Amino acid sequence: MPRQAVRPALALAACAALLLTAGCSSGEDNQPATEKTPSGQESSGASSSGSSGAVPPAEGSVRVVRTVTENLKSPWGLAPLPEGGLLVSSRDEGTITRVDTDTGKKTEAGSVPGVAPAGEGGLLGLALSPDYASDHMVYAYFTTASDNRIARMIYDEKKPAGEQLGAPDTVFKGIPKGTNHNGGRIAFGPDGLLYVGTGETYHTELAQDRKSTGGKILRLTPEGQPAPGNPFGDSPVYSYGHRNVQGLAWDTDKRLWASEFGQDTWDELNNIVAGDDYGWPNAEGRSDDSKYHDPIAQWHTSDASPSGIAYAKGSIWMAGLKGERLWRVPLDGTKAAHDPQAFLKGKYGRLRTVVAAGGDKLWLVTSETDSRGTPGKGDDRILELKVS
Repeated sequence: MPRQAVRPALALAACAALLLTAGCSSGEDNQPATEKTPSGQESSGASSSGSSGAVPPAEGSVRVVRTVTENLKSPWGLAPLPEGGLLVSSRDEGTITRVDTDTGKKTEAGSVPGVAPAGEGGLLGLALSPDYASDHMVYAYFTTASDNRIARMIYDEKKPAGEQLGAPDTVFKGIPKGTNHNGGRIAFGPDGLLYVGTGETYHTELAQDRKSTGGKILRLTPEGQPAPGNPFGDSPVYSYGHRNVQGLAWDTDKRLWASEFGQDTWDELNNIVAGDDYGWPNAEGRSDDSKYHDPIAQWHTSDASPSGIAYAKGSIWMAGLKGERLWRVPLDGTKAAHDPQAFLKGKYGRLRTVVAAGGDKLWLVTSETDSRGTPGKGDDRILELKVS
């Protein structure tokens, strides 16, 4: 059942105390700006630049069709399997679990060796190989004792529960790690290349340092090499000037979109262009300096703290952690066609990951058991949504 939109005052006080002792955490514990629009967000206005097909209407809809499964522990990454079912990672347990989407049954596939969970680090994003039908490879982004890295493993559901993951093959390592701002979202693009969202681990200078992989979007071959055609020669860096990239998705015209935590004022949704500088730490949100690529939409940190994003029905759908809502951003080319629209505010708590499931269907993962939520009965869960 949906949680109460208004939480008990005692739980709120406890949560506030925890945030104060933890320090800044991905923008989630920052105070919102003192002036805000009625909806707590700003769009960049409509534009027909690069648009193909019909522009979605200003008003959309979200219907929660069902709860697919519940009682998950610190779920983070989600990967739909072509044969049916979902793989979900547990950040703090370091395990990958298969969820039967018909029955909700959970089967632990296995543990990922070397995961060292702490703060916002642990077992994070998941992605399936572009050749999954033949190689059955699952890619995982995770925090170790020394770095953040990406490994791939064979997944064989015919083996006994707990033994279905093969030995990890590390394809990329050395991404800076920290207690917070570890990035973690990975996804294969329409070009068959691996895109990686990283964080600057509170070392803000890393975001502008193109020699560092912190505060970047990386673009790699499936083997973990810098992808041919990257903007800075033999470098994995695809875009830079990011604080903590948490969501990656492509629209039907193969344009890349990314969500990002702000610090004190603005969270962002960005259209990603190879080689562009997205401003951090010199700019948060829109800037008067033309050398920085402005977001297409921005939110006060109390209304978003964005995590995963997905594309469906002409819009980007963005999960909010501190904001506890799902944002819809209708697109017209590389701009927002209309103001962002919020759904599910406070009904299911913190929202971590959203994944397109074809047509008007989305999978949505809650995040109440990540140490910053207020877990209730059934948390955490995966929901099936129908959207327009």
